[in-house]
Amino acid sequence: MASQVGKAFRIKGTLLMAVIADAATVTGMLLTGMGERNHKGQTNFFIVEKDTPTADIEAALEKMLDREDIGIILVGQSIAERIRPKIVEHEAVIPTILEIPSKDQPYDPEKDTVVTRAASILWGADTGMQKLKEIKEAKGVVKK
Repeated sequence: MASQVGKAFRIKGTLLMAVIADAATVTGMLLTGMGERNHKGQTNFFIVEKDTPTADIEAALEKMLDREDIGIILVGQSIAERIRPKIVEHEAVIPTILEIPSKDQPYDPEKDTVVTRAASILWGADTGMQKLKEIKEAKGVVKK
């Protein structure tokens, strides 16, 4: 029986980026030309306001995860905190969920699931988290 070293990705055409974030971030992304509404009326963006129910955010994420034409989903980190269980539960490579800074709070690499996973692989579980703290402190994100 042959061992499978890597996984092959069969992708037809190009994949879209999607974004779930505050209005300013989504507007900026749309101004770059990344916004799309397909023939079914589905968009690749979702604007989250302070009063947007968490269930609505989770539903938007699920719809984006189910689409075969989306390769990357950008989620504002403050919003990612609200739907963390759904993000952690997602293990597929495509679409990849990436957390981005939000205007409300600075980016914290210790909360980013992709970064913490990469740090654990690079330096080991405990050492990886320590390295992330050191990097964060060196960049001045955390005041001593």
